[in-house]
Amino acid sequence: MAEWLIERGIGEDRALLVDGDRALAAKMQWPGELVAGSVVSAKLVARASGSKRGTALADSGTEVLVDRLPPDVTEGSTCDVLITRARIAERGRLKRAQGRLYDRQAISPSPFTEGREVHRFPTGMWEDLWHNASSGEIAFPGGALLFSATPAMTLADIDGDLPPRELALAAIPALAEALPLFDLGGSIGIDFPTLAAKADRKAIDEALAQALAQWPHERTAINGFGFLHIVARLEGPSLLHRFATSRTGLAARYAMRVGERAEGTGAILALRVHPALKAKIKPEWLDELARRTGKQVRLETDPALALEAPQAQLLTS
Repeated sequence: MAEWLIERGIGEDRALLVDGDRALAAKMQWPGELVAGSVVSAKLVARASGSKRGTALADSGTEVLVDRLPPDVTEGSTCDVLITRARIAERGRLKRAQGRLYDRQAISPSPFTEGREVHRFPTGMWEDLWHNASSGEIAFPGGALLFSATPAMTLADIDGDLPPRELALAAIPALAEALPLFDLGGSIGIDFPTLAAKADRKAIDEALAQALAQWPHERTAINGFGFLHIVARLEGPSLLHRFATSRTGLAARYAMRVGERAEGTGAILALRVHPALKAKIKPEWLDELARRTGKQVRLETDPALALEAPQAQLLTS
């Protein structure tokens, strides 16, 4: 049976839904984030007269757009807020977190509280997912999915050398796997090859319906230009959105994971990273890395390294 596995990393927590040797879905959280499903105490700082919506300030200092406010909750009131969507950074702006007044309603369980904590995920699972999200590309027989996170929606372009109908059908299994693995939600646009024949478009719609039957969403039918629009529940930034807005932060946290998993003998852990990561790696992360590994940590920079390719080595001196 599939189960959620949890890695408590340095600077981030990671969750993978694993079934045997396959990863089915993934999620990521960073410390200090207000995450969907959490309940926080917040002070209502702004509310227009007669409106059911307002802005609250959580104890952490994060602003939350609160919906479903009753008339007796006025500016200055402190209330419990159920977070429904984490804040999402985008190029040039920040979408504030969203929530609603918490009235002891049932809360959907989170993988981070219900999953099984492990020392590390099965070999290669997180690495493959992380590098696929970093590149925004997933190959499949005959073609590839090319993803791009934009302020309006996440776009997936289908590219390849097969005839249009065959290419579209070949892409569907990879697309169905990628959506939960990248933790995608909100508006998602899929650009299939142009299919002039109505029968071909119907075949794509039916194949996609079957492939996404277990993934909650709504979608349009594919149009004559090959475009299809999917809408799914959005709870926070996807892996693709994090790479689009916080690539160096992600790479710095990945370097901590690489260092933690260094194998061999030696009292010194030499961690080599691209110079851009040095400012993102917090001193307390290095202290935690030393504690977890039992090694003295030596941070080195190397401009020849790619941002996403840190190296770790155990040395005797």
